[in-house]
Amino acid sequence: MKNNPVVPYILILAFGIGLIFFMSLTGAENKKEIAAGAEGGETTEATDDSALVQSCIACHAADLTGNIGPTLHGLDEARFVDVLTNGIEGTPMTPGMKNEAEAKAIAKYISTLE
Repeated sequence: MKNNPVVPYILILAFGIGLIFFMSLTGAENKKEIAAGAEGGETTEATDDSALVQSCIACHAADLTGNIGPTLHGLDEARFVDVLTNGIEGTPMTPGMKNEAEAKAIAKYISTLE
């Protein structure tokens, strides 16, 4: 009697499905912790100046003189904080991009670049 060559594949498939099911249960148990981490978003230390403007570079160029978005040089700090926390309707600047502390740190750093 010959061994059936399909049996190992069926066993591997069953093991894989079981593993996926187990991992989904583990994720369901930890969803509050996972969500809490996601809500916090990416945090930036105020001492790391280059990391502060990393997300600005795509639209405002590496030197922040403007690309898709306008130049950031010469704007007052209050305007930076307002835009980074409240956004600008109809643009990629969505509300809540940064929390107030991060927005203030970015505004302070960009004002030193002038």
